[in-house]
Amino acid sequence: MPKKFEFGQLLPFIGPIALFVFWYVAVSAGWVNKVLMPSPVDTIHHLFDALANGNMMGDIDTTFMRTMIAFGIAAAIGVPLGIALGSSEPAYRSVEFLIDFFRSTPSSALIPLFLLIFGITDANKIAIASFAAVLVILFNSAYGVMHARKTRILAARVMGANSWQIFRDVLLLESLSQTFVGLRNGISITLVIVIVAEMFIGSESGLGHRIIDAQQILNVKDMYASILVTGALGYALNLVFMLIEKRFIHWSGK
Repeated sequence: MPKKFEFGQLLPFIGPIALFVFWYVAVSAGWVNKVLMPSPVDTIHHLFDALANGNMMGDIDTTFMRTMIAFGIAAAIGVPLGIALGSSEPAYRSVEFLIDFFRSTPSSALIPLFLLIFGITDANKIAIASFAAVLVILFNSAYGVMHARKTRILAARVMGANSWQIFRDVLLLESLSQTFVGLRNGISITLVIVIVAEMFIGSESGLGHRIIDAQQILNVKDMYASILVTGALGYALNLVFMLIEKRFIHWSGK
């Protein structure tokens, strides 16, 4: 039997539609200069043309690969280190200042430092994006372990579980929900830093390079089209992690 249609299914589309309607009205009414902001119809038409002829796909692939490599490095370091620090509160407290200090420091401010270390290379963009994401992932993983529900830990001890079993079967599972929060935030931060690095660190490809290059030659259609693709890529990556979390951490909050 087919599912009954509900109005709630349309709610996610209201915001984007309202944005494009406002954009269209603002351009049509002359509230903004058409030279500086083309209509959404023209922008989307240009976007489809750029995707169809493959002109933009290379930049999308480059940014996506840099983002995934940087995120993979950050996750491989941040998750196990966060779990290790979170399982020993004295160890975490001893490095808490450093974690909070660098987590609060805008990663873009460290670009000159990474330039000195890695030069104008892909390694630079990946390294600074990894650095930004690893702190967020580490913090959330540690927080998840440290704030595991005490009642479940006590129940496991009452049932005779040893320290390793409590760590494996209680602490790790309890921390997964918070760890995924860190991973979702981490992938978003990674993409942001990769885009910024592509804009300002001698890049010849990538969406960030495409955006800044289009802005400098006043190719505004391509600039806005690239911005839309960047936003769509970030949304898609976040959605993937939300679906994975919903599928594999269904006990969260219970």
